[in-house]
Amino acid sequence: MSLIRPFPALRPAPGRAQEVIAPPYDVLNTQEARVLADGRPWSFLHISKPEIDLPADTDPYAPQVYAKAAENLQRMLSAGVLKQDDTPCYYVYRLIMGEHSQTGLVAAASVAEYDVNRIRKHEFTRPDKEDDRVRPVDALNAQTGPVLLAYPDSPEVDALLAAASQATPDADATSESGVRHTLWVIRDEAILARLTALFDAMPAIYIADGHHRSAAASRICAARKAANPGHTGDEAYNYFLSVIFPGHEMKILDYNRVIKDLNGLSETDFLDKVAENFDVTLSDGPVKPASPREFGLYLRGQWRWLRIHDRHAPTDPVARLDVSLLQNHLIAPILGIEDPRRDKRIDFVGGIRGLAELEKRVDSGEMALALALHPTRMEDLMAVADDNQVMPPKSTWFEPKLADGMASHILK
Repeated sequence: MSLIRPFPALRPAPGRAQEVIAPPYDVLNTQEARVLADGRPWSFLHISKPEIDLPADTDPYAPQVYAKAAENLQRMLSAGVLKQDDTPCYYVYRLIMGEHSQTGLVAAASVAEYDVNRIRKHEFTRPDKEDDRVRPVDALNAQTGPVLLAYPDSPEVDALLAAASQATPDADATSESGVRHTLWVIRDEAILARLTALFDAMPAIYIADGHHRSAAASRICAARKAANPGHTGDEAYNYFLSVIFPGHEMKILDYNRVIKDLNGLSETDFLDKVAENFDVTLSDGPVKPASPREFGLYLRGQWRWLRIHDRHAPTDPVARLDVSLLQNHLIAPILGIEDPRRDKRIDFVGGIRGLAELEKRVDSGEMALALALHPTRMEDLMAVADDNQVMPPKSTWFEPKLADGMASHILK
């Protein structure tokens, strides 16, 4: 079984992508989705957040919500807004956010290779969140939310994608956040075969975002395989929707921390304890760490540079992450937050919001301090996955985000 394969995508009809594309289902709450979809009858939010078309008090996990998603999908098909390609294809997907550009491949990725960890993970999943991804796929008989993957350095793959994207795009749309989403269809049999072979030669590819979607795909595959006495392994349910970018092009932003209190310490005592493991230097302005092992601390209107002492230099791929160094030498031992997944005293702020958001959360009195981090590097994520470990919570914030609706994978 190939690591990836072409598939006949369900995608916007020519000229309809701007009407269709929507933010990923999990970056909006229901009210935000209602506002964004208002006056946009063909927005993919009617499929990915179908509760927006039901009464406001509807449980978003109720059976009628999934039925509404299927109804809305059929409506968009009947209207010709969405169409499925006649033959299996690969698709080049380019994201442009400001001066940043990344170009990847839309493909069906193998569940079997995911199950044996050749498509590598770096996060734990929760059964309830897996359930939330299984139900809409079963209702729609389609995967509509792609898994974001990364492939290791492959100049030939990069070159093939670059060549394919020289043609007129088959879809071109700009999201409300200003990100441009462009898609090209690859139909040439020789190029399809070459791309498949190049990925088959890779030792692994890596999940960047979408652990619950890939885990749900594995569960669906197992259930459908068990229910199908004629199972061959070639059925669409043996694969899941993915967009695979070169790791060296992907952009990871910082994922910062804000904390409610000083764990009963005075400011002086807190800073004295921090200085036991970090060099602490006052700063004239906001601190955006320029390299690993550096941190910014915002406390009572003042920024400070922190640099962890050289004696704290573990070789373990998880322990050496900046998020681990900060957790293990400041957040847990000084602030008493042992489990950042569940402790309500800590919150997380994606770097897309900037350092001003950290200052705002502290200056308002909501939080006592903020900690700014250097972004996790792609090579560190891959090292953790290769070592079959998991990263601490809120380690990576990928930008730009993929759009829902650009391509879906039908499981029929």
